[in-house]
Amino acid sequence: MWGAIIGDVIGSLFEKFNHKGKDFKLFHALSHYTDDTVMTIATMDALLREHPFEVAYKQWYRKYPKAGFGQRFREWGKDDSYEPLNSYGNGSAMRVSPVAYWKETLDEVLEIAEQSTNVTHKHPEGVKGAKAVATVIFLARSGMSKDEIKKHIEDNYHYDLSETTDSIRCWYEFDVTCQGSVPQAIRCFYEATDFEDAIRLAISIGGDSDTIACMTGSMAEAHNPIESTIKQETLNRLPREFVDVFHMFLEKTGHLSDEDQTIFNNYQPPKIRNVQ
Repeated sequence: MWGAIIGDVIGSLFEKFNHKGKDFKLFHALSHYTDDTVMTIATMDALLREHPFEVAYKQWYRKYPKAGFGQRFREWGKDDSYEPLNSYGNGSAMRVSPVAYWKETLDEVLEIAEQSTNVTHKHPEGVKGAKAVATVIFLARSGMSKDEIKKHIEDNYHYDLSETTDSIRCWYEFDVTCQGSVPQAIRCFYEATDFEDAIRLAISIGGDSDTIACMTGSMAEAHNPIESTIKQETLNRLPREFVDVFHMFLEKTGHLSDEDQTIFNNYQPPKIRNVQ
């Protein structure tokens, strides 16, 4: 959850201006949250309040409609109908990370991941992408090794995870589909030496940088510690209502550490609600 939001904020300035390398400054004055963070918070809110995902997603979209949502989701968010989209975009996978902390068995996590996906991304590839990301997070936080996780994903989701990030970087372009971004995000997680390296790898391959970094970060968090300074820099870029939901979710799931509580205590709200 930290990882997803951090990846989104750091990646926010690179989506339209890809940087094909790992040598960049993590935070800039204009680094900001996007729709990835809005929907991650919405997923937390739905779980906490036991609200249908589609209700929470529409509510949070309508609060922050200029956060960078895709056209189809904007149309769905504005419409009063709850008819699901048959999307296979990576929006299903970038918002799923809280689900991996909500239950204590993989089967339960996958059931909820599918529920959260079906309301907008009912296409098999949309469901597959979200479940794959949730699986990696759950297995990583359960102590499974990266090699074991990689094999599990290849065997059960049939993604090709063999291509290295050095190779991907040479040809990869903007792709918002699950099938064209989730495997690449998983590969970045697999190769990374630590959390920061995972984010740098995700940005370095290019493409839909904020979402790839969001997905990669969500997986890397479950396997690596995150520097408190990175958490604080990210938290201070979120509106108060995001922070309140996030804090409540961490507390509810038993993942609010003493260090995290200090970071929340030191939160300084941004002066601008949303820079987009």
